[in-house]
Amino acid sequence: MSKELLENLKGKKEVYRMWKKGLATWEEYRNVVRVCGDATRKAKAHLELKLARDVKGNKKDFFKYISSKRKTRENVGPLLNEVGALVMEDTEKAELLNAAFASVFTAKVGPQETQTLEVGEKVLRKEDLPLVEEDWVREHLGKLDIHRSMGPDGMHPRVLRELEDVIARLLAIIFERSWRTGEVPEDWRKANVTLVFKKGKEEDPGNYRPVSLTSIPGKVMEQLILRVINKHVEEKKVIGGGQHGFTKGKSYLTNLIAFYDGMTGWVDEGRAVDVVYLDFSKAFDTVSITSS
Repeated sequence: MSKELLENLKGKKEVYRMWKKGLATWEEYRNVVRVCGDATRKAKAHLELKLARDVKGNKKDFFKYISSKRKTRENVGPLLNEVGALVMEDTEKAELLNAAFASVFTAKVGPQETQTLEVGEKVLRKEDLPLVEEDWVREHLGKLDIHRSMGPDGMHPRVLRELEDVIARLLAIIFERSWRTGEVPEDWRKANVTLVFKKGKEEDPGNYRPVSLTSIPGKVMEQLILRVINKHVEEKKVIGGGQHGFTKGKSYLTNLIAFYDGMTGWVDEGRAVDVVYLDFSKAFDTVSITSS
């Protein structure tokens, strides 16, 4: 909505009021409507072109615009309960889905005792356990995507990114304390859970996957821990060359190329080839996250 377009729309309303009072002809009003229509179409085309060009850096606005143009909304429809009856109420559907997700999740065998600060300090004296550095935190805060949604704690990524010089030290202290004690702040263990339909019948609660939107500071700490773990496994050569998933510089495409090269080589040699596919059912559904 440019300033020129707003002025045109304001003028159209004024001419319409004048026509109602007999102070303007119908042709004059129609000409104004035609001018406003052309300006609106040009502004819309300019907006869509800008969203398409900036989609890599601003996916949120792009998909928000696409969603606004859809006539239907993706809501969870009726679900079948354990007795085969359709559940229509939102509260009942939420309880039914919660029960389905809880049935998949396997709790720990026994309660894990929380480490005290003294125990954590003793562990930290080992040379192979690095501490959280302020520069690490500042680096990750500076790379936050400001268009991502905030978690249940209300901490927006744009605020964290713009205040990185102020809060980097504070977050580093929290992260280090968490590392020492083995405890995670309660707010970071909460998540807003939404559903993603996988396949099969939409009435079956087991055909939905829970996706959790967690705290942004908690995600930053996860990245710091991941960085240390990756460094360790690379230096110790824990991961073999056949691992492609979740490995830097590799993907499903490199896995497919290596697999295809090996299989075709054996076939050319006249050897028998058997392929076995394995999949862990509902593997991502078993992540322990407290939802809110």
